[in-house]
Amino acid sequence: MAAEPAPLPPRLALAVQYAVAAEQLPVRATLRRWIRAALTRDAAVTVRFVGTAEGRRLNADFRAGDHATNVLTFVYDDSMPLSGDIVLCVPVLRREAREQGKTFTDHCAHLVVHGTLHLQGHDHGTARTAAAMERLETRLLAQLGKRDPYAERAPRPAGARLPGRASRRSR
Repeated sequence: MAAEPAPLPPRLALAVQYAVAAEQLPVRATLRRWIRAALTRDAAVTVRFVGTAEGRRLNADFRAGDHATNVLTFVYDDSMPLSGDIVLCVPVLRREAREQGKTFTDHCAHLVVHGTLHLQGHDHGTARTAAAMERLETRLLAQLGKRDPYAERAPRPAGARLPGRASRRSR
């Protein structure tokens, strides 16, 4: 009796946009590897690297925050294939990586995985869903050879949010 063939990995159509200088930023192949690690279904994803002004404007327009945030995720179509954007604010990521004693690359990997999970409906609106999402991120990042992004951190106050998420529609 022949074994069933292994399921095919999800297909990924990836676009990368650099609204800031691309030097020292992850390249397309690296972003593809990080996204694929977290992807469970076919998707068309755009990763956009932005500066502080654009990050602040997007956060104000879609999350009512008057500051640039590290990552915003926009889901445009959650049918097959999934379609959405992951927007990374480079100056915020650099500052956070420095403050948290992480490499910039490891912090980018974390937030790309985090954004990819959001694209697929994961959320951290409650303590229970936040803990589940953190465990999943930690496992996926370990598979990528990255350390636990939540290790050696100060306790998060009750109700505090994880990296940012925005959506064109309410969830």
